[in-house]
Amino acid sequence: MRTRNLSILFASLFVIAGAVFATGARAEGEVPVAPAIGSTIDDFTLPDVDNKDHSLKSLAGKNGTVLLFIAVQCPVSNAYNERMEKLAEDYKAKGINIVGINSNVAEDAAAVKAHAAEHKLSFPILKDSGNKIADRFGAAVTPEAYFIDANNKLLYHGRIDNSRNPAQIESNDLRNALDAALAGKAVEKTEAKAFGCSIKRA
Repeated sequence: MRTRNLSILFASLFVIAGAVFATGARAEGEVPVAPAIGSTIDDFTLPDVDNKDHSLKSLAGKNGTVLLFIAVQCPVSNAYNERMEKLAEDYKAKGINIVGINSNVAEDAAAVKAHAAEHKLSFPILKDSGNKIADRFGAAVTPEAYFIDANNKLLYHGRIDNSRNPAQIESNDLRNALDAALAGKAVEKTEAKAFGCSIKRA
């Protein structure tokens, strides 16, 4: 009887272990859900490419902040370098700051710094080691944008525009959201699915 009970116990443990392993396998590589539009975004702190810490609050513009998840090696993100820099230039004077975040595990701070210099990106870029902030925001690809207003509410999440090719842009989704907020209007299109290279998580 004792042997039989032990056999049942080990069999049960084996099934439980298998279930746990299977759940872990399914969860691996999954991207957490993004915060809902209208959610309040909590402050966070990340180092820049010179290992100096910055809080979101310290980098925020008086009228809001755009977080851009970007990459060094992604050709889609790189196709947007000039447009991201133009966004930073155009909206800084209007009180909206652009902040880049690199969450790719294989791209260290030195690579991010060299990339920014090469492509003349003047906005601050933070290094998200361990992709903790990417996980918090549910960021999946590069580039991917999040517009937070002056009250830390998420107003827009998604793509910068509809096309990697500047000649084929038909919908400037991020700019439209920023312009609406600056005009005191509701953002009509609060989400537009981002496209690009997947963030390489730790």
